[in-house]
Amino acid sequence: MNKVTRNRLTAYSFLLPNLIGFIVFTLLPVFAALGLSFVRWDSYSPLKYVGLRNFEMMFSDSSFKIAFWNTLYFTGLTVPLTVLVALLLALVLNKAFRGVKFIRSIHFFPHVASTIAVAVVWQFLYNPDMGPINHFLRAVGIASPPRWTSSVTWAMPAVIIMTVWKSAGYYMMMFLAGLQGIPGHLYEVATIDGATSWQKFRYVTLPLLTPTLFFVVTMNLIYSFKVFDQIHIMTQGGPGRATSVLVYYIYVQAFVNQNFGYASAMATTFFLIILGFTIVQFRLQEKWVKYLD
Repeated sequence: MNKVTRNRLTAYSFLLPNLIGFIVFTLLPVFAALGLSFVRWDSYSPLKYVGLRNFEMMFSDSSFKIAFWNTLYFTGLTVPLTVLVALLLALVLNKAFRGVKFIRSIHFFPHVASTIAVAVVWQFLYNPDMGPINHFLRAVGIASPPRWTSSVTWAMPAVIIMTVWKSAGYYMMMFLAGLQGIPGHLYEVATIDGATSWQKFRYVTLPLLTPTLFFVVTMNLIYSFKVFDQIHIMTQGGPGRATSVLVYYIYVQAFVNQNFGYASAMATTFFLIILGFTIVQFRLQEKWVKYLD
């Protein structure tokens, strides 16, 4: 066995555990879900082939439609808010001053914390009677503050606020990496030309930050579509169906109602929706993402 072959075998041996894990825990479940999409199964009775009936049920299922629109509502607000907050934090903290590294760490910490633990903490913060948020609102003169997770109107915004708070620090670090990769001489040239701070941001920073912006938007879009933990802990899809999103509804159908075939059909459809959005993102990047030559 020559050295090249030995090196290849060594490399493959390191890749093999991850490859096996991917096949067993990702690839096989995906194909299993695809197969279950065409059957009716409650984990007790024998499998019964029903063709496309599970997919047809989605178009007449009002709960699925509500979950779909709630997912769009959550994603449509979470993504732009997270991007905006993360970008503003990155711009402010992209400077050298005492304590900047500590402040960056403080903002990054929520991303490291468990989503379940964070959701439990925010559930206490949102408590309409004993929560610090409503105590503060009453102290500043709001006599009837929102009931947050108990309110049909405020439950989804409450989850969105918590999600933005948790994820903004991670994307802030992405933006910081992008900002620090912009050559300093471009700002020097802009200063010599008399550009204002806003003009520097608009014509230098923002165009050269678009690759990072594309990555942040794409990853945040996928994450927002897959939201589950905070919904499950904070609202359980309620009150009513105000926060029932697609992943949570799939979970309910599969593990509460034991309707695995219908849940698999929704999961397959959900996968195609995310794939479609991702493909559109990659198509559009050619028009607005700019790279430094």
